[in-house]
Amino acid sequence: MKVIKFGGSSLASSTQLQKVLSIVEADDQRRYVIVSAPGKRFDGDTKVTDLLIQYARQTIHRQDATATVQAIIDRYAEIGHGFNVPEDQLTPIFDTIRNLPNQTYADNTYLMATFKAHGERLNAQLVAAVFKQSGLNARYLDPKDAGMVVTDVPDDAQIIDSSYTQLAQWADSKQILVIPGFFAYNRNGQICTFSRGGSDITGAIIARGVHADLYENFTDVDAIYSVNPSLVDQPAAISEMTFREMRELSYAGFSVFHDEALIPAIQGNITVNVKNTNHPTAPGTLIKSTREPSSHYPVTGIASSSSFCSLYLRKYLLNKEVGLGRKILTILETHHISYEHMPSGIDDLTIIFDEHQLTPELEKTLVAEISAAINPDEIYFTHDYSILMLVGESMRNRVGIMSRAATALADHNIKLIMVNQGASEISIMFGIHDRDADQAVIALYDEFFKK
Repeated sequence: MKVIKFGGSSLASSTQLQKVLSIVEADDQRRYVIVSAPGKRFDGDTKVTDLLIQYARQTIHRQDATATVQAIIDRYAEIGHGFNVPEDQLTPIFDTIRNLPNQTYADNTYLMATFKAHGERLNAQLVAAVFKQSGLNARYLDPKDAGMVVTDVPDDAQIIDSSYTQLAQWADSKQILVIPGFFAYNRNGQICTFSRGGSDITGAIIARGVHADLYENFTDVDAIYSVNPSLVDQPAAISEMTFREMRELSYAGFSVFHDEALIPAIQGNITVNVKNTNHPTAPGTLIKSTREPSSHYPVTGIASSSSFCSLYLRKYLLNKEVGLGRKILTILETHHISYEHMPSGIDDLTIIFDEHQLTPELEKTLVAEISAAINPDEIYFTHDYSILMLVGESMRNRVGIMSRAATALADHNIKLIMVNQGASEISIMFGIHDRDADQAVIALYDEFFKK
């Protein structure tokens, strides 16, 4: 039995939904269908989720939202009319859109979460109606009825473990269950959304909950590629990869999955198959717990991300000062800031952060508090910072990977600011300047794939 998830591009129009319908009809094991909100139909188009965010802001600021409401209704109407869904089934969807401002919300964060979540919620209702109209034994299943309960964080909810027991009751469903992605409900019955990649998270949760044999994640690419296709023409496709490799690469900017999206599938040991809605017969990429090491390619993928910054501090005899690390980490904890890495020398220390956690004011506060606590000789933030990741399970069995990578970067005059090999030995991380990031990825691809 399979859980399948379709992204926004797969559901952007009636033409795309026809492809989805054909995919579901082609395999009677595909019984759990997770849907995103309708995405972009063409370059310059607007996603329904973005229209709903605009609608929410207009509601909060008491602005006229008539045009936005009509634009959202038009998107669902085009899909419904394309399949001759009866008007009496479309009208409740349109009414729900119009009445979103009339609901009661705890505050504006819950309002925003509820508005956004209705992109998926209404699309799942519409897709279920289309499936039934086309002769499939399908029904809409709301996350509340499914038993999904999440923590009380409106825009970054986490699934509560007891939900999996409730989801198990839906295992081996004889119907096709169409379930909206991206959101669930807290214990008070309020809508809360997951973080980035929310529909992927829902798919993984459902797959684990119903003990699926396979979780198929349909996107708009034939496979996951070893490197960003915008940097390298026709890069090598990855036929198989492990969860660990996917996590490492997602952390450094791989755009197929947010790095937390597959955790429920990992916990449930559910194999994931990334496939293309527009080319469903292509084998795609399998992501699973283990795989055979490659004799040809020790490296599976290469990625970079510029969403990092670093705090550098220098102090003579830093390595002799007992409790210095504790003082710094206590200050970070006080401000609810996590750190990514902390490479150090005998007299200096660099702390690497996801810069989305910081503001210019907070950086000044951290510098002041850390300076008062440890009295460093030098301390400053650097923002021209990218993380470059070289990832591959087969790297553990090869000698000289680090040498080849460093040489390839040096040949392109790319300076290394930091080097860190993970304890698992399946990844090597380089800190480099932002301006060098794209060239560094290309240099490593040429070294490990073209050669």
